[in-house]
Amino acid sequence: MALAGKHGPSTSRSKSPFLLFFLSLSILSLIFFLFSFRNPTQFPDHPSPLVTPAYNPQTSFVASLEHFLHHPPPPDHAVRTVSGEEELDDLVSATESGRLYGDPYYPLSMPIKVYVYDMPSKFTYDLLWLFRNTYKDTSNLTSNGSPVHRLIEQHSIDYWLWVDLIAPESQRLLKSVVRVDRQEEADLFYIPFFTTISFFLMEKQQCKALYREVLKWVMDQPAWKRSEGRDHILPVHHPWSFKSVRRYMKNAIWLLPDMDSTGNWYKPGQVFLEKDLILPYVPNVDLCDAKCMADTESTRTTILFFRGRLKRNAGGKIRAKLVAELSGTEGVVIEEGSAGEVGKVAAQNGMRKSIFCLSPAGDTPSSARLFDAIVSGCIPVIVSDELELPFEGILDYRKIAIFVSSSDAAQPGWLLNILKSISHSQISEMRRNLVKTCSKLSHSVTDVVIYSRHFVYSNPAQPLGPEDLVWRMMAGKLVNIKLHTRRSQRVVKESRRICTCDCRRANSPTSTSLL
Repeated sequence: MALAGKHGPSTSRSKSPFLLFFLSLSILSLIFFLFSFRNPTQFPDHPSPLVTPAYNPQTSFVASLEHFLHHPPPPDHAVRTVSGEEELDDLVSATESGRLYGDPYYPLSMPIKVYVYDMPSKFTYDLLWLFRNTYKDTSNLTSNGSPVHRLIEQHSIDYWLWVDLIAPESQRLLKSVVRVDRQEEADLFYIPFFTTISFFLMEKQQCKALYREVLKWVMDQPAWKRSEGRDHILPVHHPWSFKSVRRYMKNAIWLLPDMDSTGNWYKPGQVFLEKDLILPYVPNVDLCDAKCMADTESTRTTILFFRGRLKRNAGGKIRAKLVAELSGTEGVVIEEGSAGEVGKVAAQNGMRKSIFCLSPAGDTPSSARLFDAIVSGCIPVIVSDELELPFEGILDYRKIAIFVSSSDAAQPGWLLNILKSISHSQISEMRRNLVKTCSKLSHSVTDVVIYSRHFVYSNPAQPLGPEDLVWRMMAGKLVNIKLHTRRSQRVVKESRRICTCDCRRANSPTSTSLL
């Protein structure tokens, strides 16, 4: 008994660590088992680099609009208004102080928080219905013979951005922007007015009267008065639209097809890259995806292709020179054509049979042909000396396009010799860049359309699509916007109103457009 009494307690103590170890191991195993079956959407703070779309996107403007008008989004945002500029300014200051001091890890730029104005229906839904009820009238042409409704589709960026912003959050895929219902929480304010539809489909005087109504409605808003419009987004993607009143909204962020530094379409000091954003045209042809690119590889026998209006104004006069130089040359196809249904089929077929696609300036430095070529897998040859490109702060166009000066392109034989000197390996690399496959993203194999995807608008808006890139570009402007807004609120009468970055505009009567 004495021996047992001596060793019994010692044996019990020796088993205790093993028992604790076994229990700890069991608990850890259980935790690991439970977490291995967790729903990944419960941890949104660490999303995969590319969200796999949950829905089949609709890329047709007409089809998307038809569905949208008959199934409008529910009013799930209880929008709160403020009584005046001073109240809003106090609320904004409190919100920004909370962001700055409340959380040192608060993201300064992403996601962008946007307040969408709830404007009267005559500025929004009524104009969409006007388009919907008349778009089949193909006899409605512009002075140069282009179908009016096709032009509206090419410049319908205002629709694609708005329909994504007002969609229920549960149906949205973009993480770069969120809609807020309190103005003091907003980084930016979106003005959902359809400038292109109103310009083309309303009588001239009726359109001008509507423009004045829009102008008054927006400028009466406390948020506009607070910043003088510097944090407001105005889609004016067709260079003729909103022209009679846009000088009063020159401080706003304009969504444009290009800058046009010639002064033919925008007055000096109204538009510049520090303030505004270039957006691509909506393509007039269908996307040629990776499979399409592989299928058309052996049939791309045309060296250089162009189909479009051959006579243009301003910088577009280069077209006539190129036609005179290139017409009748072996391996080159130059065709007169418009943007109607017949023209779409002809352009799409021609681009998918060609290695290079000519993209000269139009009436403005930009041209829809550039984006048609990109989504067709045809390497653009850009002949436009004043062109500004969409999302160039993110994208490097040298990987997919050839840039040529107008003076060089017009020289006899020069352009074709340059194109023929480009090696097959260079051509293959540029075409791969147009539709590139990423083999691995976030531990899963995913095919991703790179450059082509950036120019295809859709509903729902897709990650890395043009709508997404709009807000990624806007993120880079936010600090500067807030700087100029705050600065304009505190300057005194005798202050020098222009800052260093605007000294080059010191002699312009509109030199304070950023301030």
